[in-house]
Amino acid sequence: MKIVKGDLLSRAYAGEFDVIVHGCNCFCTMGAGIALAIKNLFPEAYEADCDTAYGDRAKLGTFSEAYITMGTRSLTVVNAYTQYHFKGPGPNVDYDAIAKVFRAIKAAFPGARIGYPMIGAGLAGGDWERIAKIIDTELAGEDHTLVVFEAQKAQPPAQGTLL
Repeated sequence: MKIVKGDLLSRAYAGEFDVIVHGCNCFCTMGAGIALAIKNLFPEAYEADCDTAYGDRAKLGTFSEAYITMGTRSLTVVNAYTQYHFKGPGPNVDYDAIAKVFRAIKAAFPGARIGYPMIGAGLAGGDWERIAKIIDTELAGEDHTLVVFEAQKAQPPAQGTLL
């Protein structure tokens, strides 16, 4: 697993990845965290999520996908169903679902440059060390990168620059 700091979506938009993966619940919400940012930037990903069965526990360990065209480049956004619900005390992550979905992602996108955030460790409350080991195992041999979120810092204008 390669690890970089930054904004996964900015890096994806800049062409660093062929596929980006984020964790979803099974209720077609995409209402918080990076899922909300993806919903806003790539509404096709939310549409793909909404095309799945609402609240279906059988989605765990599967994914939906959206193909995004950005000029001459394309990007696939993968909605990985890694938690059943999003309410109540956590953790809400399902470790078996993470293993199953990353195994499926490897099979579906061999040779792709894959980027992802700390899936299951944020709002879902999972143990990142455990999740990272699962992802490393399931994506062994693939080009995959964890993007640890770091907000881009505004640079002050150069001295003498008009604002």
